[in-house]
Amino acid sequence: MMLSVRILKMKLVNQFISILSAAILTVASASTLLAELPDPDGKPADMGKPVKVFIIMGQSNTLEMGKVKGEKEGSLEYAVQKEKLYPFMVDEAGAWTKRMDVRNVHTQGSGGPDGRGGVRRNDWLTVSGNKIGIETGIGHQLGNALDAPVLILKSSIGNRSLGWDLLPPGSPRHEVETLDKKTGKKVTLVTPAHNDEVRYPSWTKGEVPEPPKHNWHAGLQYVGDVARAKAVLKDLEKHYPGGKGFEVAGFLWWQGDKDRYNAAHSAMYGKNLAQLFKALRKEFNAPKAKMVVATLGQTDKDEATGNEKMIIDGMFAFGKAYPGEAAVVYTHPLSMGSSSNAHYGGNAKTYMNVGLGMGAAMVELLKGAK
Repeated sequence: MMLSVRILKMKLVNQFISILSAAILTVASASTLLAELPDPDGKPADMGKPVKVFIIMGQSNTLEMGKVKGEKEGSLEYAVQKEKLYPFMVDEAGAWTKRMDVRNVHTQGSGGPDGRGGVRRNDWLTVSGNKIGIETGIGHQLGNALDAPVLILKSSIGNRSLGWDLLPPGSPRHEVETLDKKTGKKVTLVTPAHNDEVRYPSWTKGEVPEPPKHNWHAGLQYVGDVARAKAVLKDLEKHYPGGKGFEVAGFLWWQGDKDRYNAAHSAMYGKNLAQLFKALRKEFNAPKAKMVVATLGQTDKDEATGNEKMIIDGMFAFGKAYPGEAAVVYTHPLSMGSSSNAHYGGNAKTYMNVGLGMGAAMVELLKGAK
């Protein structure tokens, strides 16, 4: 048993090392990723410092999709108890550890600020319930690296695209030449501008876009997600008791699944990411905030084709355009199989690994800012 555990740990080490093969993929260092994280000491943060806020956005894979319970491979219990991974997650008695220096808040709603929803989670970082998400690994990395109070603030919902639902302010219409799947002929598609009230997320050039059937416009989910995050920060005492002011220090983005079903959105992904970064910094009055983007786990950077290639290439182009300000974590080596549209089979290790990788990348960006 011990031999098999040792082999499994070596495989995970190799997976982490493969992230570091090119600076474009991430700025995370091997020492940050591979060092065993210390057990949480149960102590609060330095409450004399402003709360450092890190905002998670994207679609359903930013939600809690990793299975906690179960005696089979893929659950967090199995990974910790049988495979002896993530030892910082449990104390000596085998209970889940709780960080008293990292607050975990999730707000969610459909559409704009008036959409149904609200705060779904507001507690100290620990494992509770049947699922975990990337916030667990992110929070442990940042909690260990920072003396200041850390607030992980997630504002997201599933089934949303960057090229349509989450399109940020300042995004113009774009024209994209692609092949019609039915005829094989070249066609030019038009993507909407932010706030465009049109029925479809793209249309053929020359057509007059139809009005929406419902009360929806390009970027409405962006508007709602930002508003819900701001509402949490407006009531800081409720969401970080004792917090004295805050600074939005970073954004973490894991998305792209819905965009891969639209050639025009896939082609514009890199430009839309850059506009998103600019818009979020402005929205939260955070001109120095960093951004970490994670790729889709099933996308192999060397073998990707079609829409998935355009998306991952767009992510890498974004990372190159913002050295020291943004990082892109290549998650294919960290994923335990399945795909983004199937929530990676609910494998807790995928969500732990991706979260730890994104958190490590953010830590490195923050170090560079000092």
